[in-house]
Amino acid sequence: MATLMSLCKLPPAGYMGMAERGAQVCQMGALKVFMQSAFAGCYIGFGVQLSMTIVGGMAAMTKDDPGVSKFVFAALFPVLLFLILMSGALLYTGVTAIVPMAVLEGKVHWINIPKYFAISWLGNLVGCLVFVACIQYCEMNEDDTGNGRLAAKIAKAKVKKDFLIVFIKGIGCNWLVCMAIFMFGQAQDTAGKMVAIWFPISCFVAIGFEHVPANMYIITLGILADADVTVAEMIWKNFIPATLGNTFAGSIIVACGYSFLYGALGQPRKPKEPMASEPAATP
Repeated sequence: MATLMSLCKLPPAGYMGMAERGAQVCQMGALKVFMQSAFAGCYIGFGVQLSMTIVGGMAAMTKDDPGVSKFVFAALFPVLLFLILMSGALLYTGVTAIVPMAVLEGKVHWINIPKYFAISWLGNLVGCLVFVACIQYCEMNEDDTGNGRLAAKIAKAKVKKDFLIVFIKGIGCNWLVCMAIFMFGQAQDTAGKMVAIWFPISCFVAIGFEHVPANMYIITLGILADADVTVAEMIWKNFIPATLGNTFAGSIIVACGYSFLYGALGQPRKPKEPMASEPAATP
């Protein structure tokens, strides 16, 4: 008889795969994690620049129907996560889930959480800034181009909201990003992995949630395109609340939530063993 094979792992196996990936990240060491995170920052640049180039060039066509440009931007944006996950690069938003999962499952020490959170965040920032510098040097972000105008518009919009609003939007974003990573690990073929990435990522982009690594790229690009945004506003009004929201979603909602469902947090507590000097309880 033919053997039935599944192209998708069950959720518990998907969760354990993420925890194992977190342990692997911690074993890589600081320098390799930083390099993989910097690569991810560059891949963010590729994805954002693709979306902006297409949407910026069709601004006149979509003037009366902005929903079309939003859909196109969201449809193209997921290419960055496909590049990141297929190459083994590291986004801060994903690290906020996989490293705590590894800690919760007893695979690594808790000190790895602040360590690799900081390294991946800084690596993403460096990669984004390097890519921004390249785009600016190549004159692909001038004020009179569709790219420049769109970058400035997005940058201004991202620093207008209150701290709490950006924090909550950061939670919504990374919940979806982590679920894309979760389902990417479940899928066992390339087509399935592409689908797993596309739906959650296009969803958060179309809704307008806040993803701090992507904002590192696009707000900086907007500032260089003469957006009326200061570096202090970028950091205080977006980077800090978006980082906190992304971290809460990855570490608490996804890591702790799924550990409770499928991992160590959901296991019943073992009864305390009696001391050698204490008599065992009798029925």
